[in-house]
Amino acid sequence: MAKSVIVVRSVIESVLNHARFVHPKEGILLLKGRVKKDRVLVDEIEVPPLAVHSRNFANFPLHMLPIDFSIVGTAHSHPSGVLRPSIGDLNNFFGMIMIIAAYPYISERQMAVFDRDGRTLGYEIADREEDKQAKYQRNQTSRDTGS
Repeated sequence: MAKSVIVVRSVIESVLNHARFVHPKEGILLLKGRVKKDRVLVDEIEVPPLAVHSRNFANFPLHMLPIDFSIVGTAHSHPSGVLRPSIGDLNNFFGMIMIIAAYPYISERQMAVFDRDGRTLGYEIADREEDKQAKYQRNQTSRDTGS
């Protein structure tokens, strides 16, 4: 289970932009990054192949995904404005984390990160590449030393 999540600001902006673009339908994206023990770093997004978008769900055929171990989860939008996963979201959970962006998709305040049990996870935002690396390294060092 992820205990520490770092998301690069460009990923947050991409998720919000995608949600605004497909609204009033749900949108879905793949989250890419790195996992080390219980730490997840999200630094890229990818549009899943053959994604289906509707007013009530967004999905993609898992068998169409290439073998890519950098996929750490999914992000999708909730045009209803509800910022929590549905039963369908949890049943179709893929990866270690799920980001949900809720209408009106203005800022990270309309976003939340969840684990596969639907529990909200705290996350940090890295504004630049250097910040991302520094936070990831700092979190790794503090976890490894037990501080």
